[in-house]
Amino acid sequence: MNNDHFIEVEEKDTEFYIYHVLTGNITTEIHYHSSAQLVYAEGGIVHIFTDLKHWYLPARCFMWIPAGTPHYIFSPSPKVDLYNFYCKKEEGESGFFDEINIYSVNNLLREMILHTKYWDGKITKNDGSKYYFLKALKGILPEKRDKQLAFPVEQPFPKDETLLKIARYIHANLEKPLTIESTAKEFGMSTRTLSRKFKEILGMNYVRFLRSLRITRSLELMLEDKYNMYEIAMMVGYNSLSSFSNIFKKVIGVAPSEYQQKLRRDR
Repeated sequence: MNNDHFIEVEEKDTEFYIYHVLTGNITTEIHYHSSAQLVYAEGGIVHIFTDLKHWYLPARCFMWIPAGTPHYIFSPSPKVDLYNFYCKKEEGESGFFDEINIYSVNNLLREMILHTKYWDGKITKNDGSKYYFLKALKGILPEKRDKQLAFPVEQPFPKDETLLKIARYIHANLEKPLTIESTAKEFGMSTRTLSRKFKEILGMNYVRFLRSLRITRSLELMLEDKYNMYEIAMMVGYNSLSSFSNIFKKVIGVAPSEYQQKLRRDR
């Protein structure tokens, strides 16, 4: 994902800016801008990191990122279409527009977003119908989004360089047992030191962080629709379907089979 467009996003007359990425495998550097951003995922999976939180953005959902919020975006999926809308904050805007969150997209809003698939760059009043279309799209966001949040997974994300390496190692080896003892040994530190790092820097213990990464990965695998639930449980490090199902429901709020059914209905 080319970051050169951020220069135009910052220009004073850029009330709207569109930069869709339809090629998959997306990575940005950490950044922020004076415009708010709507990020919509069509297919694939997207990870968005904001300050100390890691958000999982499912397909057919959008995330609203208020102006001035540091963030970066990552998606390893070759299938994801990422729709990015940048909007200057208007006088008197508050409430929904000041809150970062993830929402389901209803059919009307999805069709409006997809309508812009081949639009690109700065949109001003001189662009006529495109400009007023985006004004309408933005205007209905607080009303036409699904009132129920779309199963966001939030977790602190390490800024500490050592913990960042450990997080990447865990993510690449989720099918393994990955006890705190084995991970500490892999990085040449004591279990006590690693445990303390997680609690002091992330405010959570190792087991909870590992669980969060495993559940996030299971959501990605469900979206691919290639594996049955037992295979997914094994691929993310659970030795039984029942233990995976129990943890999944505790984190997400619904059983994995129910979540997968929702994904298939939404396709």
